[in-house]
Amino acid sequence: MTTMQLPRIEQPVVTPPVDAPPSPTPKEIPRKIRGVSFEERGALVGSMAAALAADWLIYERLLSFTGKLGFTVCWYLLFLVVHAAITALEFPRPIVVDRVATGVVYGGAAIVGMAVASTVIFTFIKGWPALHHLNFYVDDMAGVRPSSPLTKGGVGHAVLGTFIQIGIAVVLSLPLGIATAVYMTEVGGRMSKTVRTVIEAMTALPDILAGLFVYVLLVVNFQMPKDGFAVSLALAVTMVPIIARSAEVTLRVVPGGLREAGLALGASQWQVVRRVVLPTARSGLATALILGVARAAGETAPLLIVSGASTFFNKDPFHHNMNSLPLYIYFGVRSPEKLYIERGYGAAALLLTIVLILFTLTRFLARDKVRSR
Repeated sequence: MTTMQLPRIEQPVVTPPVDAPPSPTPKEIPRKIRGVSFEERGALVGSMAAALAADWLIYERLLSFTGKLGFTVCWYLLFLVVHAAITALEFPRPIVVDRVATGVVYGGAAIVGMAVASTVIFTFIKGWPALHHLNFYVDDMAGVRPSSPLTKGGVGHAVLGTFIQIGIAVVLSLPLGIATAVYMTEVGGRMSKTVRTVIEAMTALPDILAGLFVYVLLVVNFQMPKDGFAVSLALAVTMVPIIARSAEVTLRVVPGGLREAGLALGASQWQVVRRVVLPTARSGLATALILGVARAAGETAPLLIVSGASTFFNKDPFHHNMNSLPLYIYFGVRSPEKLYIERGYGAAALLLTIVLILFTLTRFLARDKVRSR
């Protein structure tokens, strides 16, 4: 029995014209990795409201407790419990643990932020009666009594002394701190561990020991007078470990490939450090300087030992006593006179403002040029 073969019909091949536009491809929409959905927001707000109602019922009605601090702490703890219970109704255990950990982290950050904000706001409120007088910034306290009105006297001499003392301390401590960090990260050797141990130990020591060191070594033994330069030496001792430790962490973050590329091009180790490593870590080194300046700007204990308070302008750090903002604040807030206390709080607010301005200016000058473009 033979089979009959049917003729094969070839389908014509349709080719699109050359000038035809390409077929549109579906638009790719990136998946959102971060973000809070509407259900999560509702659960968060509902947990806060339920915890607040339960806290009011248990804390004030059933237990008859009082106090805003205790009420807030109980509200926070109840919020974590309620939020974990609501999350467990829909999600598995890892997500519940993640939500609780997130609440704890955000709660800690909120506590720290409120503490800092309350301190700054309280300082500015207490010092506002003195801050809105122009003479407070430009005059000194020569011939002005603590009970004199706020329209007389100011902190100009203390501001000048602070800038002079901090400037000398930066000149002394910044090269030494960065050189120590370069030695620990780039040179190494047997002594690097010893140097790192000494730096860490100096970071943990009380700052009053720096004042005692300068006082015993220079004032007592070498008969050095108590002046602004002695204060700068004590501040430099406190700044060196801060700058060295922060700069070491920054230099270790610099990729090793940059060092290897510089050495492969024939540069010496010193040239690689000076032209590659240090410019790359410039912003981090600026942060180390800011930390050191912020640490030294608020020091009072070393100043009480190696410096004496004065009420007049003194531009010479090598002769006579030189006042500073920390000393002015210390004697101001301890005074029984209300007006002098307000001057002390005003000086504290001014010191906070100066540190913030220096921080912003240093970060602006040390910003990355590539990112700024």
